[in-house]
Amino acid sequence: MSSSEWSSFLHELDGLTPLRQDTLAAAPRPERDADSLQARRQAAESDPAGQQPGLSLDTVTLLRPDDVVSYKKPGVQDGVFKKLRLGKYPCEARLDLHNHSIEQARRALLGFMRDCRRLDLRSVIVVHGKGERGQPQALLKSYVSGWLPQLPEVLACHSTQRPHGGTGSLYVLLRKSERAKQDTRERLQSRLG
Repeated sequence: MSSSEWSSFLHELDGLTPLRQDTLAAAPRPERDADSLQARRQAAESDPAGQQPGLSLDTVTLLRPDDVVSYKKPGVQDGVFKKLRLGKYPCEARLDLHNHSIEQARRALLGFMRDCRRLDLRSVIVVHGKGERGQPQALLKSYVSGWLPQLPEVLACHSTQRPHGGTGSLYVLLRKSERAKQDTRERLQSRLG
């Protein structure tokens, strides 16, 4: 813009007063459902190789074949954990990792957990085997037992009762999805009101 154009522009604006506005109207935000937000968040948190944090193939604390595995996140009620460890929750799905390499087991476990989340499953069994004949013994059991507490959807896990595999498998309690939480709220609200 030349100086003469600028001068004529300013001359035209002479005598005008700017509008005052106390509030700004916020642009409407598109609604997002909780499942797609959670899926995007988890995809963003995973590294480029698709490896979840904590599901490393590097080092692991070795367990013995007959060791009982027990893990509970803070906030899980004692009664809920007791029902889990006694096998009182119905098994909604089962993953058998026998004859899997460590890498295959890691991928299978991640895929299984993704499917469980999508299907709103709460109680599942993961079979890792005791690993009595392996060298070193219980290697897969050690990895699986270390991976499960690292997954955000896992609330608790415990070695199963003997009829379900004993120390060769784990009961796993999974977090409720937002949809399942809403269903529970609605069901409880209908009872109260």
